[in-house]
Amino acid sequence: MEEKKLLDFSINENMDIFVLIKSAEVRVAKNGKKFIAFNFADKSGEISAKFWNATEKEIEEFKEGKVVRLKGKRENYQDNPQIKIFNLRIATENEPNKPEYYLQTAPESIKKIEEEINNTFFEITNPKWNRIVRYLLNKYHDSFFSFPAAKKNHHAFSGGLAFHTVSMLRLAKAIAKEYDVLNESLLYAGVLLHDLGKVKELSGPIATKYILEGNMIGHIVIVDEEIVKACEILQIDYNSEEVILLRHMILSHHGLLEYGSPVRPHIMEAEVLHQIDQLDASIQMMKSSLSHTESGEFSERIFGLDGRNFYKPKE
Repeated sequence: MEEKKLLDFSINENMDIFVLIKSAEVRVAKNGKKFIAFNFADKSGEISAKFWNATEKEIEEFKEGKVVRLKGKRENYQDNPQIKIFNLRIATENEPNKPEYYLQTAPESIKKIEEEINNTFFEITNPKWNRIVRYLLNKYHDSFFSFPAAKKNHHAFSGGLAFHTVSMLRLAKAIAKEYDVLNESLLYAGVLLHDLGKVKELSGPIATKYILEGNMIGHIVIVDEEIVKACEILQIDYNSEEVILLRHMILSHHGLLEYGSPVRPHIMEAEVLHQIDQLDASIQMMKSSLSHTESGEFSERIFGLDGRNFYKPKE
């Protein structure tokens, strides 16, 4: 029988398993004592936990990226799963202590995803957009195909960035087939580059966090800068209308200023990019949450969807 994973345990069920510390934030409780707010992870997903009255030694020991043996109990707090910790220790050399053992991965092979993306290059018929996209995906190839698309919420797993991109690409192709008024080349180029800045915004798939550049500048502006730098190297006029349109796709893809876009979409392709980005991210969050929900029950509350929970109909 296969060993239970983190999200396989029922409410009030005890657990004794090895997990990865995905994040560990030191905070101060009302009584003035320090505690660690953990996110534990394995291939099934993530669950939060609080480690109360943490000593300086424990704070130093239980860092993100470490594998630990966790004894505890799964509970629910405000409709969200969490773990009550009984005992915690670092995994030894003789135990499964490699972080990569505990990483969630894309549901499709990276090789298949890469082939599909490479084939799309031939559908970007505008030479300027084609050269820019090829150049930047080649420049950041390894990170693009291994990074998550987020620290938390949607596609927060190894290969998540590439999988999110190819999922959006499939949606874009279906929409372009239905509405021939759309410029397919521009839409596909925008999809392929829209989140590329996350390779410089995030730290990577293990113990994912926002690095300084990510926090201070953000992936939208990072990609825009990369497009301009690519134009300089490729000797393309970045003030040409074609490049401005491509940059607009990136700069507006969050849709609203309060969501991080410096401009709102002002061409159809940019609006479609924003809509399919929202759709794919939302479906992934619901799919992930409902995969660990019993039929006839509601999921936990999903932060990225306004804290709503979703019902899983009886089969």
